[in-house]
Amino acid sequence: KAIEVDTYNSQNLNAQLRELTGLDNPNSLTQLRQWIHSQPGVEVKSLAKEAIEILLKEIENERVREVLALRQRAGKTSIKKYDAMIACAGKDNRARGLFQFYGAGRTGRWAGRLIQLQNLPRNYMEDLDDARESLKTFEPETFDMIYDTSDTLSQLIRTALVPSKGKIFAVADYSAIEARVIAWLAGEAWRLEVFATHGKIYEASASRMFNVPLEQIGKGSDLRQKGKVAELALGYQGSVGALKTMGGEKMGLSESDMEQIVERWRSANPAICKLWKGYNNAALDAVRYPNNTIKHASGVSFTFDG
Repeated sequence: KAIEVDTYNSQNLNAQLRELTGLDNPNSLTQLRQWIHSQPGVEVKSLAKEAIEILLKEIENERVREVLALRQRAGKTSIKKYDAMIACAGKDNRARGLFQFYGAGRTGRWAGRLIQLQNLPRNYMEDLDDARESLKTFEPETFDMIYDTSDTLSQLIRTALVPSKGKIFAVADYSAIEARVIAWLAGEAWRLEVFATHGKIYEASASRMFNVPLEQIGKGSDLRQKGKVAELALGYQGSVGALKTMGGEKMGLSESDMEQIVERWRSANPAICKLWKGYNNAALDAVRYPNNTIKHASGVSFTFDG
């Protein structure tokens, strides 16, 4: 039923976009970008999700803002998880193989596969149960009149995961685990202070990289986005390639922008950069002297095996 309602919603949003823009295919990024550039006083580099969030706060042209808002609603990729669930469900309606041990090559953590349960939208609706029952019973057009369909379907994804009779799901998540671990191993004092206090590592990182007061970096700001992509990509010796993998180009960042972000992040985190070099040397020594255990000052030991 969620897919049926989403299909109706997508058709409705596309009809509104066609009416506002006059485009045959408003889903075409090329056509949409050309239309936006044809509007007075408006120019955009990217129509990626992160970029649209920023543009909605910056652009004054009401017509373009309305189009971008519709585009944002139509682009809710999380709703595709319903299709993934149906594709993954076995005869007993259970899904398997959803986590891969050591799936992340640099950090060694588990990786989500297929439905990607490590990246589920959060719930904040108070009447989630009512929305779920409404989805089951109402026709798509009725549901669309009462709810913000894209957002509601996104929030209902977690409710599609049902434990066996007599069982419960216990859900837990480590907050910024990779950023915390690397900061602790390296002894990067300013980062440890962030995690011991407000915990806003994206904002704090951007503040340090661009010499801007922390309180001036809002949630949807361009600087916070740069701080976020830097934190996700660069902590484990990533560079421009890692930034691209984490969506740097989709944010509208050029090659030189990304080179600058790498340089600024590394300058702001000298202890972490020193840790990389120390670990690299310890790993090489472990191979050179295979009968010895090489102990690094961080408490991590390196040994040669095979």
